[in-house]
Amino acid sequence: SFKKKKKKMLGKLRNVNRMRGMVNMMMKRNYATALYKPSVTNTAELLKNVEKRDPDQTEFLEAVKEVLETLRPVLDNDEEALGVMERLVEPERQIAFRVAWEDDNGVQRVNRGYRVQYNSAIGPYKGGIRFHPSVNLSIVKFLGFEQTFKNSLTTLPMGGGKGGSDFNPKGKSDKEIMRFCQSFFTELAKHVGPDTDVPAGDIGVGGREVGYMFGQYKRLRNEFTGVLTGKGLSFGGSLIRPEATGYGVVYYLREVVNYAGETLEGKTVLVSGSGNVAQYTLEKLLAFGAKPLTASDSSGYVYAKNGFTQEHVEALKVIKNEKGGRVSDLVEQFPEDFEYVAGDKPWKHIAAEIATPCATQNEINLEEAKALVGNGVKYVVEGANMPSTNDAQEYYIQNSVYYGPAKASNAGGVSISGVEMAQNSQRLAWTAEQVENKLSEIMTNIFNNCKDTAIEAKAVDKNGVPDLRYGANLAGFNKVKAAMVAQGLF
Repeated sequence: SFKKKKKKMLGKLRNVNRMRGMVNMMMKRNYATALYKPSVTNTAELLKNVEKRDPDQTEFLEAVKEVLETLRPVLDNDEEALGVMERLVEPERQIAFRVAWEDDNGVQRVNRGYRVQYNSAIGPYKGGIRFHPSVNLSIVKFLGFEQTFKNSLTTLPMGGGKGGSDFNPKGKSDKEIMRFCQSFFTELAKHVGPDTDVPAGDIGVGGREVGYMFGQYKRLRNEFTGVLTGKGLSFGGSLIRPEATGYGVVYYLREVVNYAGETLEGKTVLVSGSGNVAQYTLEKLLAFGAKPLTASDSSGYVYAKNGFTQEHVEALKVIKNEKGGRVSDLVEQFPEDFEYVAGDKPWKHIAAEIATPCATQNEINLEEAKALVGNGVKYVVEGANMPSTNDAQEYYIQNSVYYGPAKASNAGGVSISGVEMAQNSQRLAWTAEQVENKLSEIMTNIFNNCKDTAIEAKAVDKNGVPDLRYGANLAGFNKVKAAMVAQGLF
């Protein structure tokens, strides 16, 4: 009958439509897989491509190699992860520009400025500006790459970026530094903003420099907004921001030592550096009852055989922050408390239980790492960016040293920069207690994330020491990867 034929035809039509739907789903699924299919087959091939593209960028290649080698077991067995990493090793944007300024003698000077907007998958680009003669594109890219993982670990919505110039602020007058900062930010203002890219300070860039750059941005854009962090308290800065990186190092160290079943009370600590990070690392170590023994700068190091006191730390702040002096000035001020060793670092010469390198990248090589372990160091927690070379890092891990990598342990500074951004958006100012409690909470969470990720991946040695470097790299990468996959290929 007609009704039966109609019913049969409708059934066939439904089957055809069902088949079409299944084909469309399969096509979409294949397209999605192809979308993230990498052009390389493994991490070794990816590293070769990066080395071929940027053969002279030593610092950047070292940072990429460390992450790729650490995550090789994941990347070589997950095509999508390898595809994301293939994109992640190339910054989203690299900006280089001329910075022309006039010195106090009326002579024109020309420097080069940089901003690498590395990755914005989880938030606006966020990272410091460094003024130092050594600054080049390789260093800025390395710092931006590391910053991407670091910012991911904070759990705050911040992408990764970094900038700077080969300008040397040492020996310059306030007016010269102001003119340079204004010229530098005249160009950079075109590329930054509170929802695009939020710079901060770094080596050679403190509150003074941030203030000059903020003033120039306000002058050019006619708006008062949180375009920079590390600002003065009178114009939108946050309490505890100057202390945050150093304090954060010690909060992370506290968690590591507690996990190992010990406390910081009475522990001897080698500290390098004498700038902002080192100063507040020393201060918070003393607050936890530890015994910091050293501080350093490019001229050498000082050794306090009975340990630093808060009086020593306050004197160091004056020497470095107000007088522009050297660590050796501590010996002149406290001749009975300090010894000075010129042209050397403390790593080979002094026995201690903990090392917190807070000076600069690659300050501990393999030979120095061996000396540290030989002299009894059980914990290395980094305050500077990548202060241990890759082979030094491997030596720590192979010898059951609890190793806190910089991307995790020195994330306190950028964490409180994120808190400053939140305060600026809310038009509110948090109390010092609120900010420091948040810092402690964030650093505890970062440690637990690194530790738990390592344990879940069975990255634990025969002595039960979790590979915190592996945990930091994988946890940081996973969050960025999820965001990049969700947002499509760009």
